[in-house]
Amino acid sequence: MQIVKNISELKNILKDNHKSIGFVPTMGALHNGHISLIQKAREQNDIVVLSIFVNPTQFLQGEDFDKYPNKLEADIKIAQLCDVDILFTPNINTMYSDDELMIKAPKLRGFILEGYNRPGHFDGVLQVVLKLFNIVNPTNAYFGKKDAQQLILIKQMIDNLFLDINIIQCDIVRDSDGLALSSRNVYLTPIQRELALKISQALREASNLIAKDIFNTNTIKKHIYKILDHQDIDIEYVSIVNQELVPLQNIELKNSIILIAVQIGTTRLIDNLWI
Repeated sequence: MQIVKNISELKNILKDNHKSIGFVPTMGALHNGHISLIQKAREQNDIVVLSIFVNPTQFLQGEDFDKYPNKLEADIKIAQLCDVDILFTPNINTMYSDDELMIKAPKLRGFILEGYNRPGHFDGVLQVVLKLFNIVNPTNAYFGKKDAQQLILIKQMIDNLFLDINIIQCDIVRDSDGLALSSRNVYLTPIQRELALKISQALREASNLIAKDIFNTNTIKKHIYKILDHQDIDIEYVSIVNQELVPLQNIELKNSIILIAVQIGTTRLIDNLWI
C-alpha cells in the first residue's frame, strides 16, 4: 500500500491509468462501516483509493472538529488489512487555499433536515467531495446510506455537474446491539449508549408497522416519538421523505426514507431506514 500526502504525487501515480478505480472518501477513525465500503470497492475495482481527511469546512462553529477522533496509525493498519492500494492523507493546507472558490448546496434540499440546524454544512461536504473526485478521478465512489441526505446531494452534484463517476450506495452497518456504526459513538457513556439503542428500536417499530400495511407517515412518526420519548434524548427531527427529500403523507415502497436525528448528552446521532 502506498501512503500519499501530496496531490501531484497521487495524480502522477494514477496518470494514464486504464484500470477501474474504486474510491472511498472518509474522515478516518475507521470502523466496520468504512470497512464494508472498502471491501465492496475491492471487489468491484482494479485499484482502491482510500482518503482520510477531516474536512474543516463541513463543521460549524461549536461543533467537534478539534475533538474529532484521530486514529491514523490504526487506520493505516486497517487499510493495509483491507488491501487498499493507495491511502491519501492530505492536510488542510494541501486541500484549501486562503481565498477559495465556493461550492453551494442546493437552496432547498441542502437546507432541510441536516442542513436546517447546520446551515452551510453541505456546502463544505460538496466542496471537499468535488475536490477529492477531481484529484482521484474514480470510476466508482462508495458512500453509506447512513448519511442519506449527504448521499442524495452528492448524487445530485454528479448529475448537475455532469461528472462521469458512478456513486455506489452501501447499506448501513450496525453493531451487534443494533446501533448504527459511527465514529462519534466513542463519545457515548455506557448509559448513553443504552439510550441510543432506542433509535434503532424506533426504526424497527416503523418497519413492523409498514409490514402490517400501515403507511400513514403521521401514524408511524407517533410510534417513533413514543419510543424516543426520554428526558435525556433531545429529538432534533423525525422525518419521512422520498428519495428526492420531499416529505410524504404515505409511505411509498422502494422510494421512502425514515430519518432520525437526536442529541444524547453532547453526542449528535443520526440513523435512518430506507424502504
